Amino acid sequence: MKSLTKSLAVAAVLGTSMLSSAAYAADKIGLVNVQAVFQSLPQTQAVEGTIREEFKDALQDVARMEKDIKYYLEKQQRDEATMSDAEKKELQTKLVSLRDEYTAKAKPLQEDIQRRQGEERNKILGLIKQAIDSYAAKEKFDLILNANAVAYVKNESIDISGQITDQVSKIK
Repeated sequence: MKSLTKSLAVAAVLGTSMLSSAAYAADKIGLVNVQAVFQSLPQTQAVEGTIREEFKDALQDVARMEKDIKYYLEKQQRDEATMSDAEKKELQTKLVSLRDEYTAKAKPLQEDIQRRQGEERNKILGLIKQAIDSYAAKEKFDLILNANAVAYVKNESIDISGQITDQVSKIK
């Protein structure tokens, strides 16, 4: 019985010492608000402009179709009482044709834009990750956390978002 008690006491002491050493293992901790860094980068605004320019013609085409559909819908509502059956049928056929064409162009265009935005977002997030890794190694951080994943921070000085933004902003 005494040996069991001694074994439990030794195990408790060892367990406590291991927990306390694990708790103090991370000496230098930093926080990065990745979302804020991403949104404040000049590369993000440049990419948005590039994507807008890349899809400008297709977006204008879809916007023109939207105006045409709206015009013909208003015309149908406004002139329906004075239109002949043939004119109503022709206008309805035109509207169906325009809607089909709009659907055929708008959805794939939106998917293409989202795909390109995702590609560019991933490139920028990769740059942010590289900058965090580089900064952490240079400044000898033991742990860097995403600031959005932390509920409470006593010391706001551990936020390194500004330094990461500066570092990534210099990359072309």
